[in-house]
Amino acid sequence: MRPKVTISKKFEFSASHRYWRDDWTEEKNNAAFGLCVSPYGHGHNYDLHVTVSGHIHPQTGMIINLSKLKEIVNEIVDQFDHKYLNLDTPWFKEVIPTTENIAVVLFDLIDEKLKPLSDIFLKHIRLYERSDLYADVWKD
Repeated sequence: MRPKVTISKKFEFSASHRYWRDDWTEEKNNAAFGLCVSPYGHGHNYDLHVTVSGHIHPQTGMIINLSKLKEIVNEIVDQFDHKYLNLDTPWFKEVIPTTENIAVVLFDLIDEKLKPLSDIFLKHIRLYERSDLYADVWKD
């Protein structure tokens, strides 16, 4: 049996967000989220690392054509790029767009798009909000 291989590709997008819970007081939101509660939001230039796994195809030498991976992921990333995540996307109307929550949503969306490609699977994503802050998502 041929071994599985992983390959990773980096994608970039910019978005803004706000941490806020309507069911909390302003004081409680400020205590929990600090500067992230600004009603105008704040933005980041995100780096998204997508890692897929599969067997190397003997005729192409690849586990996936990178153009196909770019097409799939860019279709999703375009829904986040230059958006105010709380207002401009359906995923964060009631969910706080923390780095962790954004990463989980991205993982689920990418995973769903890759499922028809039965020969590979999404192994892992890493979403950098800043160079010193990132969230990892994977399936066990």
